[in-house]
Amino acid sequence: MSQRILIIGATSAIATAVARLYAMRSARLFLVARRPESLSALAADLRVRGAAEVAIAPLDVNDIDQHSSILEQAWNRWPGIDAVLVAHGVLPDQARCEMSVKETLAVFDTNGRSTIALLTALGARFADQSAGVLAVISSPAGDRGRASNYVYGAGKAAVSVFAAGLRHRLHARGVRVLTILPGFVDTPMTAAIAKGPLWAQPETVAADIVMACDRGLGTVYTPWFWRWIMFLIRHLPESLFVKTRL
Repeated sequence: MSQRILIIGATSAIATAVARLYAMRSARLFLVARRPESLSALAADLRVRGAAEVAIAPLDVNDIDQHSSILEQAWNRWPGIDAVLVAHGVLPDQARCEMSVKETLAVFDTNGRSTIALLTALGARFADQSAGVLAVISSPAGDRGRASNYVYGAGKAAVSVFAAGLRHRLHARGVRVLTILPGFVDTPMTAAIAKGPLWAQPETVAADIVMACDRGLGTVYTPWFWRWIMFLIRHLPESLFVKTRL
């Protein structure tokens, strides 16, 4: 039987690359994102690439009251879901957030609160079926607050801690919860940022995500070297860290 995959935030660059890899495996895909026209175009692309079945459902992730309806559609379509990737998020203007409570909380709602709401509902469903893989894209930015991106990092830190607790809770039920931590990725969301040698392409990150889902890994930095970069940043003494420009 082909894999049954649910992707939330499916039209983001990384999620699209993941969906294409699963399509090449003839997986059945349920795609969720905010813009219906983008979802339809992606679905057509994936069918050409070999997906056995593609279903779509529009969702604004900040409309938390609609989460249960979307998940119900996915689980009703098939007798179970093998893997879910939660991949939505926004990259805010840090300077604007520093001047606006409203902007800061809106970013946290999208990157943190909506994701935690989805993980809560998904965790309950996976616990009931006692199997499956639940992967969520967080960020190394959540490993330590830095002046350059702490509003973004705060939401991702909340997601990482929540996913870690969910992983601990569901391990005995046969459910694997994955926290995916991509470094700098060349996507439309980062188009205005100058690129350097540490930047990766979405396809590289997607391959790591699919591999991690196959193996049921826990915390995955991608590309791999970000694990060691963040190890150094996390362990830099505070007295030195506050003098840096990281």
